Amino acid sequence: MKKDIEGRKEICQLVDAFYEKVRKDASIGFIFNDIAQVDWVHHLPVMYDFWENVLFQTGHYTGNPMVTHTQLHQKFPLTGEHFAQWKKLFLETIEEHFEGPNADLARQRALSIAGVMERKIVGNFPGL
Repeated sequence: MKKDIEGRKEICQLVDAFYEKVRKDASIGFIFNDIAQVDWVHHLPVMYDFWENVLFQTGHYTGNPMVTHTQLHQKFPLTGEHFAQWKKLFLETIEEHFEGPNADLARQRALSIAGVMERKIVGNFPGL
């Protein structure tokens, strides 16, 4: 039986498993590995803080993901297909590892955040 996302330990598990998929993914992995040249040692703890704040309002995350992704879009145009693949991988990762109210909240928040970013960066309005 899968358990719910209860705290930072599970956040780390989720983020690590998700980015492992992303790095290997043929359609978006190159954006992270080659275009953005993500420093994973630095990026993963930032993502732990981000998702911990999203789910548990810890206040540990202080960045601006919209600025970061807008700058990335200027280097390499992101598309609706890129966002769709990110969402697919994230939702798959939650489904594989967790179930419960916080897992449901993580799904909802991921879709909401990705939707806002996609509309602002790409100009797509998925689902409309």
